[in-house]
Amino acid sequence: MLKVGITGGIGSGKTIVCRIFALLGVPIYDSDYRAKWVMHHDTWLRQELTKAFGDKVYTLKGELDRPYLASLVFNQPDKLALLNGLVHPRVKDDFTNWVAAHHNHPYILKEAALMYESNAYKQVQRVITVNAPLEVRLARVLQRDPHRKAADVQAIIDKQLTEAERQQRADYIIYNNDQQPVIPQVLALHEVLVQLS
Repeated sequence: MLKVGITGGIGSGKTIVCRIFALLGVPIYDSDYRAKWVMHHDTWLRQELTKAFGDKVYTLKGELDRPYLASLVFNQPDKLALLNGLVHPRVKDDFTNWVAAHHNHPYILKEAALMYESNAYKQVQRVITVNAPLEVRLARVLQRDPHRKAADVQAIIDKQLTEAERQQRADYIIYNNDQQPVIPQVLALHEVLVQLS
């Protein structure tokens, strides 16, 4: 079975593109959602996160306090590296188990915003990047997340690979720039990936 990564900067439209692939019957592994799930349900990881970042990482109800954890690591490279070092290997194992459960499909997609930064690209044979101009991405995120300010979104963008770097590393590019229709691009790429598998 072919394993394909799909990435793109914040606001590029990865989620929309993945929904189209899902309508075609392609299983989608949402790395962000699964990371949250693992951080909630993996007993060892819960213990290690509490040990590394303190008891406040989980609320009294046992829920992960993501805003609190994010505030601890966002501008602290050493703490972010510690968090990633704990979480990414567990998500990698989760992905391996998930793939085994979806082995009867020609290909699957692994959606990850930080495909290269987290080394998730090493678990796939091909990578798609969803591309959109910076101003379009900013406008989308500000509309989607009214609690964010433009400076907040720019800070996130600054921590991700540039569009040029993602395009250079990707095997396929889907343009989601509000000018080129996305559905025909996905349908054409779906045929390519089915044939490739």
